[in-house]
Amino acid sequence: MENIQYAEELVREFIIFRGFTNTLQAFERELSTDVGRNFQVDKIMELVFSVYVPKYQSERLISLLTFFKQCFSSSSDIIFVSTISKLELSILRYYIVHALQTGRQDKVLEFFAVNGNYLLQRREEWLPWFAVPYIKNPSLDPQFCAYFSKDWFEVLQLSFHNFLSEIFSGTRIPALLKISTEKNTVKRLKADIKQLNQKLSELQALLETKEADILSLRSIAATVPEICKIQESSSLYSSLSELKDIGSNLLREGCNETNTSNHYHTGIRNSTNGRDASIYANTSQDLTISRSDGSLISLNRLASLDAEAKDASQMPLSEIRRNLLKEDEFPEVSVEFQETFLGHTSPISRCRFSASGSNVASASVDGTVRIWTYGSSAPTSRNATIYCGAEILSLEWECRSDRLLLIGTADGGIKAWNVDAKRVVCDLNTTQEFPSVVDLKCSPVEPIFVSASASRRHGYSKIDQMGFASLTVWNMKTWKAMTTLPLGKDPPAITSLSFNHNGKILAASATDGMIHMFDMSAGLQITGWPAHDSAVSSVLFGPDETSIFSLGSDGKIFEWSLQNQGQVLWSRDCSRFCYPESEKICRHEIAMDSNGKRLLVTSGSVRSPIYHVQEDHMTGFKTLAHTAAVTSVDWHPTLPIFITGSADHSVRLTSLL
Repeated sequence: MENIQYAEELVREFIIFRGFTNTLQAFERELSTDVGRNFQVDKIMELVFSVYVPKYQSERLISLLTFFKQCFSSSSDIIFVSTISKLELSILRYYIVHALQTGRQDKVLEFFAVNGNYLLQRREEWLPWFAVPYIKNPSLDPQFCAYFSKDWFEVLQLSFHNFLSEIFSGTRIPALLKISTEKNTVKRLKADIKQLNQKLSELQALLETKEADILSLRSIAATVPEICKIQESSSLYSSLSELKDIGSNLLREGCNETNTSNHYHTGIRNSTNGRDASIYANTSQDLTISRSDGSLISLNRLASLDAEAKDASQMPLSEIRRNLLKEDEFPEVSVEFQETFLGHTSPISRCRFSASGSNVASASVDGTVRIWTYGSSAPTSRNATIYCGAEILSLEWECRSDRLLLIGTADGGIKAWNVDAKRVVCDLNTTQEFPSVVDLKCSPVEPIFVSASASRRHGYSKIDQMGFASLTVWNMKTWKAMTTLPLGKDPPAITSLSFNHNGKILAASATDGMIHMFDMSAGLQITGWPAHDSAVSSVLFGPDETSIFSLGSDGKIFEWSLQNQGQVLWSRDCSRFCYPESEKICRHEIAMDSNGKRLLVTSGSVRSPIYHVQEDHMTGFKTLAHTAAVTSVDWHPTLPIFITGSADHSVRLTSLL
């Protein structure tokens, strides 16, 4: 009884929240007359045979029967699924018989017109019945006469009554009541969590105190070398001024290349006393350019170094310290809970939430994809391990459901995995010319996806190994290529793709620093602009789709206006978090939370920064540390939860407070 009352409170709360005042009054009225508080079969029978059928409410009748079928969608209830399907067939046939018996042939025609497509899903059972409205006296027809008898109707009522009694009185418990039975467990868990949070707060306070002491000591220790650097910068500024005068005199006197180099070597040794070998090497190379075109270059180079040294010498000590430490001092995120998935045996290349966020797909460089769930209450029926035989470069869930997962490999393969059937439903291949499937992106509204493939070449990093690009649009019903988006002759590789909310615009980033925009309905490129001096690793639309974010391989992030092309609305430099060695195993990427307020970045270090993109001042957090570089990130589609994949073979799921 207590569980039923709790369930009723949940229903009442939802009705009030939605503002269903008339429903609330009817709900309260029926509760006042309810004595047994159990499932009442007679009321459902009355609804079907005294309301829906006599009043010709076919749509509500079909909706109710469909609801019963959905209650038994799991394989363990296969007998109930078969039974309710047979009962649905008989009840809908009775609907037609009743309409004919009451002389409402128009309702029969209306029934077939509205529900014809639904009925034709069971073609063999319903095809003869489409002729019933045109038979003069169907009650005498041998094929239909049994359905007009009173005995058949009584058997139908009894069968339906017994079925409802069985499923709700004993075999099946409504999901809302299951929730209510867990109320005490939830209460106990909340109390435990409260105690743990209190302990965590105490430990965090202690940690902050220790960190403040460490920071104070670090600041004192950093003062002496920084002052030395400033003094050295001042000396360098004087030396460079002297160098500029020497270079001007040499060029004026028309000295040849050898003499210029010799005089410069003497000057640099005298002025710097060997303190800065790198400056010596660089400026020496600049000054030994042939005189015909080298005069302007040499003077410009010296002037540039002169200005840089002068700026450094005049910068206050506090400003230098702030620039050095402002991002490295990001606090760690406050965590509600965290889980770590340890199913992989090699570095993670990609990890993605499904469309609903209930499943996670993670891939590793050994060609293995794993589908898994988090939380003890999550169903594990879709968990699976997929062996692809080649390094996984891209993952993408179907946007409209959790049913399909697309996998792109380094050998030109594109696999479509059905998570319900647990099998590959389609195995596509790109051309031999473009074997690396760098990225995949599904349209949010249409059954199509776009693949970004690239040719191969030798290089240090993942991006350096990409050659030319190819963009192909695929149909997910026929699993065939529809068209190839134009990129021009020998275009640089495409590294990342992003659709806008209605799938009409596709953004693509390239290794030459460009961002390209495509009109998907026309299949043409509509605009593009140079976004970075280096390759663009990742691109995505902003929350209101008036802007687009891009991450360069140099660690710089820009938010570009789509209304004023080329205008930077927001930027950050996360290069301090990035390590060049990580580019051997991953392409850095960005992910935005469902509110469009936080941007998570793969850094290549053991932590990743999280930026607040709607704030001008430098604010943010950093994730808890892995034991190796973070290689992939993604946000939950609706909740403040993110995942991070790492070169330490783990995938970590973190829920923020």
